Amino acid sequence: MSEINTEAQTQDAQLVAEEIAAGDRPAPKVDVSADYEAAQEFSTSSIDADGKGQELAEAATAPQFEVHSAEETELPTDHLASEPTGDPDLYRDMAKEVTHGSGATGNVDDDLVKKALELGKPGEH
Repeated sequence: MSEINTEAQTQDAQLVAEEIAAGDRPAPKVDVSADYEAAQEFSTSSIDADGKGQELAEAATAPQFEVHSAEETELPTDHLASEPTGDPDLYRDMAKEVTHGSGATGNVDDDLVKKALELGKPGEH
């Protein structure tokens, strides 16, 4: 049904355009300045005019949970040469320092797995 309505509107618009081109109908007057002024009245709602809109927007988009910032990790660079040497041993040493240097990552043992299983899977609360 809407397809028929759209087609009728398109045909009506075509007829009006032909009548204007033939001079049978005057072209509509468009006052851009007046339209712009009228649009400005609607561009700011009453809630934004008094400043409450800003407060409500901040409250609506405020984080609901505490967000922790990432900690920066400093890697020792004293063993790195200023020029790349292509020596694979240097890269192996560097990889060992990155993966085993902090000691906090990659240490998963049976007790940790058991504890995780006891706590359950995410979303099962």
